Amino acid sequence: MMRPWLLPLLFIGCGSLVAVVRSVDGSVGPAVAMWLVFALLAVVHSPLVFPRPVGAVEARELSTVDGRPVVYWRAGCRYCLRLRFRLGRDARRLHWVDIWRDPAGAAAVRAVNGGAETVPTVVVAGRPYVNPDPRWVRAQL
Repeated sequence: MMRPWLLPLLFIGCGSLVAVVRSVDGSVGPAVAMWLVFALLAVVHSPLVFPRPVGAVEARELSTVDGRPVVYWRAGCRYCLRLRFRLGRDARRLHWVDIWRDPAGAAAVRAVNGGAETVPTVVVAGRPYVNPDPRWVRAQL
């Protein structure tokens, strides 16, 4: 469970270190500003910005019932972040599978990507699409 939080923790640690060094020099205002920038980077690269993930099996079952796409993603992936932010509120209408939390999801991604865990992989009507354009994904809703 620690893997998705490694990058955000690194941002917080580095931001804290920079803030301490700046505040020791007497620059308290810039130190706080730098820490806030690093904290924002930590939040953006954390699993918190994504909708609640479901398991791969559950996502496939839900997708067959409601026809919504399944998105396989992982925390810290800039392409996953791009997809998430470009979809905006529509992201909640998709079924999100975190491949770092769900081994079945990671296996599903490896199966369609020649053994690589390339994300985001979006499955629409049983067909996988690797790193699709967010406008196209929105059109599939």
